[in-house]
Amino acid sequence: MIPALLGLCPVGGYAQNGADRLPNVIYIMADDLGIGDLGCYGQRLIKTPAVDGLAKSGMRFSQHYAGCTVSAPSRCVLMTGKHTGHSFVRGNKGVEDAEGRKFDFPLADGEVTVAEVMKRKNYATACIGKWGLGGPQTEGHPNKQGFDYFFGYLGQANAHRYYPEFLFENEKMVKLDKQVYSHDLIMEKALSFIEKNAEQPFFLYLSPTIPHADLILPDNQLGDYDGKFVEKPFKGGGYVAQPKPRATFAAMVSRLDRDVQRVLDLLEEKGLTENTLVMFTSDNGTHKEGGHDPFFFNSSGGFRGAKRDLYEGGIRTPFIVSWPGVIKSGTVSFHVSAFWDFLPTMCELIGEKVPAGLDGISYLPALTGTGKQKQHDYLYWEFHEQGGKQAVLRDNWKLIRLQVDNPAKTRQELYNLNTDPMEVLDVAGQYPEKVKELGKLLDKAHVSSELYPFKTERK
Repeated sequence: MIPALLGLCPVGGYAQNGADRLPNVIYIMADDLGIGDLGCYGQRLIKTPAVDGLAKSGMRFSQHYAGCTVSAPSRCVLMTGKHTGHSFVRGNKGVEDAEGRKFDFPLADGEVTVAEVMKRKNYATACIGKWGLGGPQTEGHPNKQGFDYFFGYLGQANAHRYYPEFLFENEKMVKLDKQVYSHDLIMEKALSFIEKNAEQPFFLYLSPTIPHADLILPDNQLGDYDGKFVEKPFKGGGYVAQPKPRATFAAMVSRLDRDVQRVLDLLEEKGLTENTLVMFTSDNGTHKEGGHDPFFFNSSGGFRGAKRDLYEGGIRTPFIVSWPGVIKSGTVSFHVSAFWDFLPTMCELIGEKVPAGLDGISYLPALTGTGKQKQHDYLYWEFHEQGGKQAVLRDNWKLIRLQVDNPAKTRQELYNLNTDPMEVLDVAGQYPEKVKELGKLLDKAHVSSELYPFKTERK
């Protein structure tokens, strides 16, 4: 048993060193950061000392999965604990408000979010960064989904721009007129929230947009990366033109890492380090947009695919958790976990009942080394672009179904991740019984949605 755990006293959950106060939780989710973009997962060209330090002080997961391969559904899965087979939001579905501004289809009021669960134990709650689950005056707005405070991008389409016309603070539009680098402002708001709530338990869902394209930095602050790489200029088209995309991408990742360190330094200054659970991940796999070259940086960590794929490179994501004195430092977990486990984990952490109908299981035993860690029977994903895709993982056998929308073109690929983690060898022809078994799971996991139907389900 970890010695510090002897001092842990469940007071409707975990309280540090016998105190009545429940632990703070900071969940940091980068945007389109590949698993291979961090030093602790093998990156050699980009410096990420702060996140690597988190791994050294805590636990690095080797097989953790995003909720989906694009933003909005992945974030919905994280917030609600339901995989995309029956989550409310299953795709990037844009809507316009009365003034013609684009936001995302709103999360339903009846969905229970992590923040709403944390509020039951009187946590101060904030979402700072990108939300993507509902615009102003909708039921999906974060203030109506358990968050006391919101600052950032309500709509993800707007989050492609680091010099936006506006951001939102709660329901109020904050006009920036393309004069402010949004990431820096987002970080200032996050640090301010920690400062203001240092005396009470808080939950901060920090979702910066770095390193999603655009690839751009204020005053072209490339630091040590300027001139380091042979560049292929990006001419623009949908994203800003960037003459030095490799250096800019690297510098953006290092800027994010710098700001993770600012959060950790503030926790230390406030005496909160030992009573704060810090988590770091990314919403999906690396992107190939705005001039970013994921192959040059090995952003997918050697795994096949990227964002919009259901291969490992599109959904396997970095996951690092630090909680000094509770999580044993420098450990690696081989527990297979996913975004939909976050809500059940928080329920166990604070002593709240898990809402009905969830797919997740708590990974708190894996973190603390105490109790019996349950295992998933299977994991499931679906994606409603590029012809429709589904995937299921069971015992490291993975079945991917492609072109779901067109039965005449539908095909299935089977991979054994134990022997072929890079998904090079499709063995569907060799193991028809395994394809049949996993195919039944695909069908079982998917519940038809009127909002996100596959074409074969449309009336």
